[in-house]
Amino acid sequence: MTTDLSTLQVLYQDCTLCPRMCHADRRARPGVCGCGAFLTAARAALHLWEEPCLSGQGGSGAVFFSGCTLKCCYCQNYPISQEGLGKILTQERLEEILLGLQEQGAQNIDLITATQFLPSLLPVLDRIRPHLHIPIVWNCSGYEQTETLRMLDGYIDIYLPDLKYFSPDTAKKYSGAPDYFSFASKAVKEMIRQTGIPVFASDGSLQKGTLIRHMVLPGQKEDSARILEWMADSLPKGSFLLSLLSQYTPFFRAKDYPEINRRVTSYEYKKVLDKALALGLNEGFMQERSSAKEEYTPPFDLEGL
Repeated sequence: MTTDLSTLQVLYQDCTLCPRMCHADRRARPGVCGCGAFLTAARAALHLWEEPCLSGQGGSGAVFFSGCTLKCCYCQNYPISQEGLGKILTQERLEEILLGLQEQGAQNIDLITATQFLPSLLPVLDRIRPHLHIPIVWNCSGYEQTETLRMLDGYIDIYLPDLKYFSPDTAKKYSGAPDYFSFASKAVKEMIRQTGIPVFASDGSLQKGTLIRHMVLPGQKEDSARILEWMADSLPKGSFLLSLLSQYTPFFRAKDYPEINRRVTSYEYKKVLDKALALGLNEGFMQERSSAKEEYTPPFDLEGL
């Protein structure tokens, strides 16, 4: 698939790439995502802390892009998502980085929180595709517009979205996005439409498909249950994988919300896990509570850029 470069650059002039629809001219000022019209990232390196089918033995070739369309008060990546840390990259430099990660033995190319740079990314993917023999992963918050995702059809092998909240009130309180589930639920369906059922290589690595993450939050097991019920009722069985995360750690401004200024208990996580199994959502991954550690967050020191 080849994209029209002039059409893509126009998308920065009146930005509607994400559900915020801020209409910023990002050539002149940042959008709600905090980003202008230049590719910006904070780290590009082999990353061993994705799900086993993604990290494998060598790690994902993870590129952490700066900015974010959500405003999660507990974000573990807050220096890059909300505080502007990052380095501006040319498209040519990003091409070198992505192909270099493949040469280092990356299991896949893992594009993390990249929606705000889609007009710059698609030309890069066009040019490197003939030289890649590993999957491309779109690792995102789930807060996506289906119209934007359709632009990625044919480029992305694996979608790795979060499905964070069901309740509008909860989504508003912790991420400033009361319409989160309205958009994320549609986005997940579009991702599954594009990728089809999960496909694995003989070594167990995921080659194609959609893997939905849900991180259990303190005190929110009922909201988690409603998300799981929606998955079981609305998504065809076998069409996706579920990764149920227990790694929540109170970062950033979580201290301003006493009810989530703690880690998830074993009881809370087990209740949500039991709910998933009772609903037949048994294709995917669970996580040990030992994963709730700050050292699982990589240093954002501009490595690999």
